[in-house]
Amino acid sequence: MINDVSAGEMEEGFLETVAELQVPYVLMHMQGTPATMQQNPTYDDVVDDILSFFIGKIATLWELGVKDIILDPGLGFGKTVAHNYEIVKKLDSFKVTGLPIMVGASRKSMVCRLLDVKPEEALNGTTVIHTLSLLNGASILRVHDVREAREAVRIVKYYNSVPQTNVEEITSNE
Repeated sequence: MINDVSAGEMEEGFLETVAELQVPYVLMHMQGTPATMQQNPTYDDVVDDILSFFIGKIATLWELGVKDIILDPGLGFGKTVAHNYEIVKKLDSFKVTGLPIMVGASRKSMVCRLLDVKPEEALNGTTVIHTLSLLNGASILRVHDVREAREAVRIVKYYNSVPQTNVEEITSNE
């Protein structure tokens, strides 16, 4: 598997190498470069802009013969705290691509800044972001704290499997 924070934009011929290797490829969005990404990140619409970026890159990857693609909207990579939360809230927007969505939120600044904690104190907030991400469309989590993430996945899977009570059924049984 190749987990590429640059979406093939930092090294010439990188995507061609991915195609040659025929391994799963994590296509991540980043605005700018690691050196510039947090210098006033701006978007017209963060989710639409990332989706447009993904659609263009997916087309290029498909032309090269890359089929096993995982999307990562790149929380924290050229996004403000508000951008990151909007992305998590609207993760299901990326489902139109038909590709799996991966989220990496472990102890990131979107948790630390909001809760005013250090990274080593951000486990609970990270677990909340993981849970929200799973509920909103993520199918893969990139994590630092495996046990806690597995528990979040297990709870969300169970939560999603519990049938909703039918209101008509309740009224007819009274």
